[in-house]
Amino acid sequence: MGPKSELAYRTIRERVESGQYPPGSKLPSERKLIETIDIGRTALRQVLARLVREGLIEVYGRSSYRVPSQGAGVTPPDDLEPWKIHGERPLYDNRWVRLSMAEVQPPGMEPFEHHVVHLHHVAIAAIVDDRDRVLMLWRYRFVPQSFGWELPGGIVDPGEDAKATALREVEEETGWRPVELDHVVTYQPMIGMVDSPHEIFVGRGAERVGDPTDLEEAGHVAWVPLAEIPSMMQRGELAGSGTLVALLHILASRREASTDVG
Repeated sequence: MGPKSELAYRTIRERVESGQYPPGSKLPSERKLIETIDIGRTALRQVLARLVREGLIEVYGRSSYRVPSQGAGVTPPDDLEPWKIHGERPLYDNRWVRLSMAEVQPPGMEPFEHHVVHLHHVAIAAIVDDRDRVLMLWRYRFVPQSFGWELPGGIVDPGEDAKATALREVEEETGWRPVELDHVVTYQPMIGMVDSPHEIFVGRGAERVGDPTDLEEAGHVAWVPLAEIPSMMQRGELAGSGTLVALLHILASRREASTDVG
């Protein structure tokens, strides 16, 4: 980041750490921050995205930010012990999946063997336009033998940044290039046995750059109104976990923002 961005970053960080922006409080609007800190909108959003990644602030609603509440919710215990892993041996390995057998031991129990499936690191992106529509693909998946709506996304290549993967996959699969993209959550879809980190990104706006280039992954591309998402869930048209997590995040953020305004 440039000098102005670094100054804006330090200014907002100091205001949070000093309590000028106390826990649970909303940050001033982007327009107000632009005026008071003397920074452009694009640079400001890069600064805010960095602060979100560092956990100093959080996103709620459309381009709205606040300082996380401290001490809210349930506090996890700090006296539990992790499982011991005495070893892990491979059973099957190729470029797509690795299956192994681990010898594990929960606290106070005897060791036992546990299957572990290692899949790829994945990045998924939800792009929303100024008409409250999300960029999606209608695809056929042969494993469940069904069609469904999905968000663009794919495997993070070795040494590649997950955000770069998300940007690349959106363009390759849809022909649209995102204007901005922010990380919102990383999760494991089947944490009991499968290791496959999924990183979710949300952005606003995209420009049309051509036709999809990844023909294997591409499907019917459409801008789907967010208002239709709940009924699509009820009809079972959104089966992918990354798609569901991203869309539920967007819907929850919008509902919370409308509640705050009310």
